[in-house]
Amino acid sequence: MRLQSPSMAMTALALAGLLAGCASSVKLDEPAPVESRQPVPAGAGAQQGAGAATGGQTSRTPQSQVATVDLARQPAAAAAVGRIVYFDFDSFVIKDEFKSVVEGNARQLAASKGRKVMVEGHTDERGGREYNLALGQKRAESVVKAMALLGAAEAQMEAVSFGEERPAAQGSDEAAWAKNRRAEIKDK
Repeated sequence: MRLQSPSMAMTALALAGLLAGCASSVKLDEPAPVESRQPVPAGAGAQQGAGAATGGQTSRTPQSQVATVDLARQPAAAAAVGRIVYFDFDSFVIKDEFKSVVEGNARQLAASKGRKVMVEGHTDERGGREYNLALGQKRAESVVKAMALLGAAEAQMEAVSFGEERPAAQGSDEAAWAKNRRAEIKDK
């Protein structure tokens, strides 16, 4: 008796490789090691340089204006991050152009542990009702999984599908369909 077909074995190997490639040792919930330094006035650098030339000890601090940003305290930052991810026809793969939307929302969720969002999956009118509900769910879940991989807690997110029931644009042309193939990230 044969337990696996060659195609099942290849699928399992491909899935294992994909999951291994998604693994990361970067801890996104810990603050980044950022130094905050005061700029050195122009005249102070010359004096410190003279002290070094005469053998004296100086404590010259390089100029830097790096500051820590707390997204939980930045209401304007929440508005700056997009909330809609658009998809290709019959696809739930997040396109490269919308990865920054997913990353920005994941960072905001990681910074504000009490915040919760609902990710709504939508489709265009083509396809049957059941198929579109399933596709919308896959779109919402792909966004949730991506944000979880980027540090957002899964308990902060819920994926739900509306299929073709809530179109963003009316019409039966590619322009309208493209606007309807989306996942929307909404606060709960």
